[in-house]
Amino acid sequence: MLKVEELEKKLNQNDINGIYLLYGKETFLLEQQLKKIKKFFGETIKGINYILLDETNINELISDIETPAFGYEKKLIIARNTGIFKREVKGRNTGITKDLKDKINNYLKENENLIKSTVILVFVEEEAEKNTIYNTIEKIGIVCNFEEQKPYQIVKRLKNICNNYKVNIEENTLQYLIESCGTNMQDLINEIRKLIEYAGENGTIQRQDIDTLCIKKIESIIFDLTDNLGQRNVKKALEVLYNLIASKEPVQKILITLYNHFKKLYFVKLAISYNKDIAQSLNLKPNQMFLVNKYKIQAKGFTTLELKNLIQSLEDLDYKYKIGLIDLNVGLETIICGI
Repeated sequence: MLKVEELEKKLNQNDINGIYLLYGKETFLLEQQLKKIKKFFGETIKGINYILLDETNINELISDIETPAFGYEKKLIIARNTGIFKREVKGRNTGITKDLKDKINNYLKENENLIKSTVILVFVEEEAEKNTIYNTIEKIGIVCNFEEQKPYQIVKRLKNICNNYKVNIEENTLQYLIESCGTNMQDLINEIRKLIEYAGENGTIQRQDIDTLCIKKIESIIFDLTDNLGQRNVKKALEVLYNLIASKEPVQKILITLYNHFKKLYFVKLAISYNKDIAQSLNLKPNQMFLVNKYKIQAKGFTTLELKNLIQSLEDLDYKYKIGLIDLNVGLETIICGI
């Protein structure tokens, strides 16, 4: 299996050949590499030297491979979300039978040279079980799992983009951008482009530029609100709440996000008390490990009892709102002022 960076290097050198399986959650980077394959392949005419397959017509794969690309040296076949890499589930009839999977697998194994000489075959999947077809492609082609990028990988990518535009940015500023806007590469690319345009050539992107220009995730804003509550700065916490409401963020979503945030801080307190792993207790993904320290610092601003009471207050507010006893905005303000 190739790492994402290794595949990028090969494709940047116009090294495209054979059979690919590209899958994973980091769809932005995946689609980038797919565009490179199409670009380096050259002119495409749908139905002649360019074939698109999916779950509904993957059974036509073998005949599409064997049909000549009339007037062209090779054919590009992109098979997207075909179902042939999914585990079979009882009661779920997709038409992707074991016989079809075995037929495709045997054909790939027995006709490797023919396929590579006449076709560029790219499977694109959201998920891929390591079944017989997966194993075959891993032996005769290229498999790449586009996992969600870790913060240090994202920082490196964003830094390279800034360098290309001759715009300066410190790594801790990039880290703040990730903390504020999340780890989704598409969102971050959009935000860094804004910041680059604002800073201009030879300019420097500052932390305050992120605060001014970028669309922050609600989770990041809740961090700000909780920071102020931990410092007993009720006025500032209310300002953050009012800004969230003014930005048309649904108040129900604010309630749920605040509730989940305090629950995590409560779990952090318990994990520290019982000497448990915090990341495991919070069920954090590998690309979220930077949150551990942020949660630990915030948890210091509250006692375990305070967090327990806050969680109960938010549950009570949700119940009273649903039966029409209180307005959510007023209820949230009351809880914040009560700290």
